[in-house]
Amino acid sequence: MEELLTQVGNYGFPVVVSLYLLVRIEQKLENLTRAVVGVREALLETRA
Repeated sequence: MEELLTQVGNYGFPVVVSLYLLVRIEQKLENLTRAVVGVREALLETRA
């Protein structure tokens, strides 16, 4: 039992930080995707 708690203490923090960063990166990628789509649509409108 003590070894299990030690392992959670050693690996729990990095897992939480990794998940937090993945969520933040996902939001930024969604914003970037929307921006790229917007630029593409604007370019297509100017060509028409």
